Amino acid sequence: MRILLSLCAISALASTVTVTSATAYAISPSQGQAAAAPTVSEAETQALKAMDALPDTAAKLAAVAEFFKKYPKSSARPQIAERMAQEISKTKDPAQAITLAEKAQTIFTSEPELGIMKSITLDAYAASNRVDDVFRLANEMLAKNPEDVHPLVEATFAGTESVKQKNPKYAQQSLQYGSKAIELIEANKKPAQMTEAQWTAHKEVLPELYQQTAILHMVTGNAAEAKARLIKATALGPKDPSSFALLGLLINDEYVQQATAYKSMPEGKQKEETLKKLQDMLDNIIDVYAHAAALAVGRPEYQALLQQVTTDLTSYYKFRHNQSTEGLQQLIDKYKPQPQP
Repeated sequence: MRILLSLCAISALASTVTVTSATAYAISPSQGQAAAAPTVSEAETQALKAMDALPDTAAKLAAVAEFFKKYPKSSARPQIAERMAQEISKTKDPAQAITLAEKAQTIFTSEPELGIMKSITLDAYAASNRVDDVFRLANEMLAKNPEDVHPLVEATFAGTESVKQKNPKYAQQSLQYGSKAIELIEANKKPAQMTEAQWTAHKEVLPELYQQTAILHMVTGNAAEAKARLIKATALGPKDPSSFALLGLLINDEYVQQATAYKSMPEGKQKEETLKKLQDMLDNIIDVYAHAAALAVGRPEYQALLQQVTTDLTSYYKFRHNQSTEGLQQLIDKYKPQPQP
């Protein structure tokens, strides 16, 4: 059988894991709740209408700066901040989004306006893979509010991606942040500044947080904790093939270690019991890999993962079934998502 053992193999499979960017969970501030319309003067109203009519976000930001100079205490400031955050978050070019978000921080200088803009800037840094900036800004935000879930989540995703690219600089910090985010989400500690829609979106990332922290434990050598977190990830996110694939690899590593010890054991009852344990473990690997293969079929983003898992799954299955693949497809089909009625 072809068995993948090394940390390099773990990193290689981890690199095929497709994870939704954490920025996908950064819902614009006004989404999910209807803010009361501010009471503003007729002059302010006309200025705001003219601002809305401007052709691009950069022009609108410049107009906001002029508006604030003229009306520094306008009751419309919170709504303007939310509106501009939405505009910036829609910018498709990450570099342009960063420029706009950083500019916005010089215009919206009071809390909670600045907090809104920092969140948007953090998302833009993450989308551009600027991991140093992600952690710099996340640390700054967390210094003010250690239980702010959003920077914890963004930093966890950015740090894990950096580790997968063989840069361990933020491995331990990412693990701490990911574990803290999990703790807060499971305790349902919604930050005061978050809308219910934002909080719901962050709660939905919980399975991936377990998966990301599992990867961090894998590459730092804590296989037992990684396995526990992947089991949790598969329970919370049963449609994600990545967690099943990584879990199979970890069980496989356990199997190889115990199989090596088995070879040197003297004949007797203990060796027979160990053999039965090894067979059960191998069946578990087959089952987990079948899960991963079933969930990856037909999903382009998981084709590299599917190819690797299928190769190993076929080898293991044949080893346990007299070199036959009869029944393998039926096993995979059993775990395919059923169409909704």
